[in-house]
Amino acid sequence: MTPLDCYHCGEPAGGEPPITLQIDGQTRFFCCQGCKAVCQTIHNEGLTGFYQLRTETAVTPRQLTNSELDRLRELDHPLVQQAFVAPVKGGQEAQLLIGGITCAACIWLLENHMKNQPGVLSFSVNHTTQRARLVWAQDQAALSDLLIAIHELGYTARPYQSDAVEDQLKAEHRSMLIRLAVAGIGSFQSMMLAFPLYFELISGLSPEFVSFFRWFSLLVATPVVLYSAAPFFKNAKRDIRTRHLTMDVPVAIAIGLAYLASAWVTVMGGEEVYFESVCMFTFFLLLGRYIEVQARYRAGLTGNALAGFHPTVATRVNGEDTEIIPAHQVKPGDVVRIRPGETLPVDGVILRGQSTLNESALTGEYLPETRVSGDRVHAGSINGENPLDVKVEKSGAQTRLSGILRILDRVQSEKPPVARMADRIAGKFVGRVLILAPVVWLGWWLAGANNAFDITLSVLVVTCPCALSLATPTAITSATVKLRRLGFLPTRGHALESMNSIDTVVFDKTGTLTRGELSLIGTDIVGSRDKDACLRLAAGLEQHSEHPIARVFHNRPAAAIEQVKNHLGGGLSGHYDGQALFIGHRDFVSQHLSAPEPESEQHSGMEIWLASENEWLACFRLDDQPRKDAAQAVKALQNLGIRTLLLSGDRSGHVREIADVLGIDEAIGQASPEQKLEVLQGLKSEGHQVMMVGDGLNDLPSMAGAGISVAMGTAADLTQLKADAVLLNGQLMQLVAALDTSRRTRKIIRQNMAWALVYNVCALPLAAAGLVAPWLAAIGMSLSSLIVVLNALRLGTQPRAKARVNAPQVGAQVSP
Repeated sequence: MTPLDCYHCGEPAGGEPPITLQIDGQTRFFCCQGCKAVCQTIHNEGLTGFYQLRTETAVTPRQLTNSELDRLRELDHPLVQQAFVAPVKGGQEAQLLIGGITCAACIWLLENHMKNQPGVLSFSVNHTTQRARLVWAQDQAALSDLLIAIHELGYTARPYQSDAVEDQLKAEHRSMLIRLAVAGIGSFQSMMLAFPLYFELISGLSPEFVSFFRWFSLLVATPVVLYSAAPFFKNAKRDIRTRHLTMDVPVAIAIGLAYLASAWVTVMGGEEVYFESVCMFTFFLLLGRYIEVQARYRAGLTGNALAGFHPTVATRVNGEDTEIIPAHQVKPGDVVRIRPGETLPVDGVILRGQSTLNESALTGEYLPETRVSGDRVHAGSINGENPLDVKVEKSGAQTRLSGILRILDRVQSEKPPVARMADRIAGKFVGRVLILAPVVWLGWWLAGANNAFDITLSVLVVTCPCALSLATPTAITSATVKLRRLGFLPTRGHALESMNSIDTVVFDKTGTLTRGELSLIGTDIVGSRDKDACLRLAAGLEQHSEHPIARVFHNRPAAAIEQVKNHLGGGLSGHYDGQALFIGHRDFVSQHLSAPEPESEQHSGMEIWLASENEWLACFRLDDQPRKDAAQAVKALQNLGIRTLLLSGDRSGHVREIADVLGIDEAIGQASPEQKLEVLQGLKSEGHQVMMVGDGLNDLPSMAGAGISVAMGTAADLTQLKADAVLLNGQLMQLVAALDTSRRTRKIIRQNMAWALVYNVCALPLAAAGLVAPWLAAIGMSLSSLIVVLNALRLGTQPRAKARVNAPQVGAQVSP
């Protein structure tokens, strides 16, 4: 090798400018960035002895062309990254679509390889959707370098886009169908020739006819092996090269050995050919993988459909004109126009217009909500009947919808302990099978068996641990998708597994069991005007204030009040029909008139008084109402055997009153954050499994003391939230559905694991004993995988929570 040859592969390295790398104090030349990346990986992982011990120049695992490298380098541009990269704590986060994944072992290889790359903080792959979440330090590595590292392993990586995913699914579907059809035709043709000989339906055949049948079978089996079975060989080659075994390795060995042995017998002469077995188990393996992929994508497509709610274009308002621009070019401060039927591409505030919005993509609530000027709206919502002008606050990867998608990807890719255990077992199982197969052949050959080769093929095929690797990820994906539809979003991978053991649910009060906003619950008339007149006067005054109290009156008929003045910390004053009016708390109103204060009963909540310059007119009682389904949810939890507890910092009397109305077992009021944490830690020390439900960041210190923390969806920015789950739509009954789904998920995972282990433990000795034919082994392996996948999909088809009760619907607004 000359100095101008590539140090890694030996090809000429005379590029301008030269591609070099300093290794052990010496400058090494490379023909391309791919060879440099592989060499750097070998050096970083402490495998430099490879270059001293090799007998031939290395071959780059996957040579990237210059055009491929250029396309990957383009992804480093900040404008390009706006569509799929978001800043996170410590670095940048990118959503990628990975191609070439065939099983859980591929994910293990990718994740372990990427964690050794410089600058990578975390890398996880969702087995179902084949989407990856990459977090890296931008000052330590360029995104393109990390993508090159993925390509060098033999996989592909590109930015995740829902349209691209749909195109890839269609292409994959079409390719698999063609391969399946070729294998199916080959199987039928080869079995037509083999069956008569198997069952001696035709006797007395001359050697010429037998030879003809074999040559014709070779002709039929060749396209099956070279085309239909090509993915198995490609994946096995990659796995052997990276020294990490997956289930494709024994499959490829079995198909290759059977085909080559049969071709040798056909040409040179011999006793047995296995063309029909080659075609049959290629067909059944492809059929099983095809159905498995379709079933898994069916479970994972909800996330892709959710991503599809992000429009690709937006209508920007420039004065009196509008222009259509790519959605990723919209910046904070821009104004976009949303026409009826269009989907919001950004998060922002309505400047002009009033309409109804379908926010089901965000909250799971299918009923449209009315939104007016000043209301905050989010990307993914579908506009109803009127156009809206929205001032942009967040766009692209910064929107709330993008935050939900990132959370979904994270929770589906985070593996619970049972999934990691299954992956380890599957990887070790393949290695043991590859050792056992030649031992089985040697044993039967020494015993003089004529079918030793058949038995070895069966052992290789029947014991592939596909079902074991699929047992957990398919169930977790199905459960996560279902919970997302209900409006319950797990944000941590352990949430699903931990929820099934919950025996105590602790609620915060304000914003959790209650709506978190004031409403008018009663009107007491103390003057000469009737209730309707008092309400119109109050609404007319409060129209001039944006205080939370004033919003209670904003949607009511209002009188035309003049000369309205806002008295900070007191209330409002104005004139109506030549008479002065005052509204506010009792002390403020009493300062402006000489009439004696009326007597009133003591009520919970807040009192707002209305008076003219001559008399007291009315007292409006405001309070935070319980949510409509709060009592029903509490009753349903209790029916499941779960203890309920109200833990709040509000005054004890009001907390006890809410607890009595809702039927909560125990209530603790006037609790500081430290006292809340002590209560939760005390429950845990008593052996209770606790779920804490709060309304956001102010509850996080106490929520940290619970086994599972759930935040209401309106509480805080989802991309910053530290809770284990988010109740997006605020419907407390979905807590019951989530707990029920978690319990059924655990049950199904156990069923899948038990089935996969029992199948492999039983199938191996049967195959080694010569009781399973090669084609039957292929059917058994495919069916075991399908049983696991279809069992997991039951999570998405079963009805919602069974714990429905006829509890009173408390908390509806009382007519004042």
